[in-house]
Amino acid sequence: MIDYLLKNYDKIIRWTTQHIEIVFITLVFSLLLTSLIIILTSLFPKTKPIVKGLFSMVYAIPSLAFFALMIPLTGLGRTTTIFVLVMYNQTILLNNILNGFDTINPPIVEAARGMGMNKLQLLTKILIPLSMSSIFTGIRLAVVSSVGITVIGASINAGGLGTLLFEGLRTQNTVKLLWGTILASLLVILFNWLFKQVETRLKKQQIS
Repeated sequence: MIDYLLKNYDKIIRWTTQHIEIVFITLVFSLLLTSLIIILTSLFPKTKPIVKGLFSMVYAIPSLAFFALMIPLTGLGRTTTIFVLVMYNQTILLNNILNGFDTINPPIVEAARGMGMNKLQLLTKILIPLSMSSIFTGIRLAVVSSVGITVIGASINAGGLGTLLFEGLRTQNTVKLLWGTILASLLVILFNWLFKQVETRLKKQQIS
């Protein structure tokens, strides 16, 4: 295994970099879309169950089937993978963020309304600041999920560590399979740890 790493470290670095890039780009677009949806549901509360139900249905679609559905529209490669990941992330992010809003004490919300805050002010000055821990929990789970599903994205030429895994499967090369699995797992552990640290600090700040 070490011999393969030494001979192919340049490829491994490239695939790892591609993997991280896809996850990062996905996170940015996911947060942008989630922000728009949160504003929509804040202005029009009746849309909340419709939106949550819609994205729950999307989340239930198997990733390979979702990729296959999108290929005629967006083609092979990163674009399709990122689009699918962004759609999957909405369920994770929305559930955590909206649940975080629901855990805020009602008297705080009522007091803010009594002070004359409109819906957007309530969202930006009360709901979001008091739900930062839940928001980062959602981000952490979305990133971890994206790392895993990006592996499957290699089956449609998206690149990333899944390339190593699929090459191993195609050539029945155990070393490639092991390195692909190990590196993808390490990314999951790393991102999970990093965001967990942020969550812990936010929780301590909220308690204090």
